[in-house]
Amino acid sequence: MKMNHVGIMVGDMDKAVEFYTKVLGLKIVMNNTKVIEERETAIGRMCIAVFGEGFKGFNIAHLVTTDGIGVELFEMKERQERHEVDFSRLGIFHFCLQTDDFETVMRKTEEYGGKVRMDIMRYHPEDDNKPAKMVYLEDPFGNLFELYSHTYEETYASDYE
Repeated sequence: MKMNHVGIMVGDMDKAVEFYTKVLGLKIVMNNTKVIEERETAIGRMCIAVFGEGFKGFNIAHLVTTDGIGVELFEMKERQERHEVDFSRLGIFHFCLQTDDFETVMRKTEEYGGKVRMDIMRYHPEDDNKPAKMVYLEDPFGNLFELYSHTYEETYASDYE
């Protein structure tokens, strides 16, 4: 299997598209599009199957990372203001992007209304031959994301302990 895309709930589509393009460098594939609840089209029926009767509609935008992974942004008509992370609940709680420029992303995250949750940390600070590092941040809506300096395999490979 290959990763295709991830869907993220946001509170303001224009602000979200600005954040994900200007801070994280994603490219717009399909900009802000309105979807209404209806049964006449395949998309309408699919949305009812996914969101249930009475979802009222939403805005959606499709973005893509530099390596081709899609990011769907959803702004539901009826929604909470912020995502409240509850680490005692099951489910996905973050996504991770890889970059060489932590400092710029961290600065832009705060500049565009997000939050830096921690200092940059190295996985093996005692070993200069193992420079992998990471940091957790939030988008303006409370969605957690992480930055890695190295690929997933490089970070967790058994010879990298």
